[in-house]
Amino acid sequence: MRLTPTLVTPLQIYLLAQSEDIITPCQGVLPPERYLLHRATTVGDGLLWLSDRRHQVDCLILEAAMVTENLQNRLTANGVLVPVVLVTAHPKKELNPENPPHPTLENLKNTYHRAVVTLPAHQLSQIEAAIQQAIEEFLGLSAEACLLPTDQLPMPDLLKTQQNRLTEKLKARLGYLGVYYKRNPDHFLRHMSQSDRETLLCQLKADYRKIILGYFSNDAKLNQNIDSFVNQAFMADISVSHIVEIHMELMDEFSKQLKLENRSEEILLDYRLTLIDVIAHLCEMYRRSIPRES
Repeated sequence: MRLTPTLVTPLQIYLLAQSEDIITPCQGVLPPERYLLHRATTVGDGLLWLSDRRHQVDCLILEAAMVTENLQNRLTANGVLVPVVLVTAHPKKELNPENPPHPTLENLKNTYHRAVVTLPAHQLSQIEAAIQQAIEEFLGLSAEACLLPTDQLPMPDLLKTQQNRLTEKLKARLGYLGVYYKRNPDHFLRHMSQSDRETLLCQLKADYRKIILGYFSNDAKLNQNIDSFVNQAFMADISVSHIVEIHMELMDEFSKQLKLENRSEEILLDYRLTLIDVIAHLCEMYRRSIPRES
């Protein structure tokens, strides 16, 4: 029986930092069920890891003190194209004459890409919001905003591939902040033509039927089917009442079939659990689509 929400796929975060003032807070703040944190303390190890997994990393957290011309050149040369959160030093350290200001932000934006978000080390409690902002800016990048060498790499194709991969991953994550779903009001059910509206509702009904038929079985695709159904309903701004209507229509059809077969209808009561599960899943998605208070 399935009564718990589908597990989300953690975002792959890479932390390149030496300071424990950065490493420890990041490890403590990011929920492990939502973020898989990898880290390195040297530029060499970090570049090697990133180069081997450049199509898997979803965001790079980078200590500003570790940004060097070599790092920037190697990132571009190896086609490592990811959102970046740049963690700058604590204000007290920046005021220390032995630690002059490091113009890393503009350097990165001018030689890498514009989806670089800065976060002071004393505000690392906000690292999750910074990651979300960096990803949002990355998804909105144009090829012209990236400085990877176009003579060596098919820049538009690389950027589009990375953006599509990240977009699909975010869509698959139940409850991830709705800002990343890029919902288009033109695709909302209430704004559709009558024909498109009927087509969508017919498809949702067919998809819900699959969920019903596999809910109490060992259907390996059950979670995937529920995720797909809820995501489609969310993107079309379907109300809970519509989901209830679909459920009741199917229960009425099944009831008629059971009567024809002289079988008890009591089994249909168990499928109230399916309805509760799907509604809970959808409501959680809507809840998390509301921007958090700062």
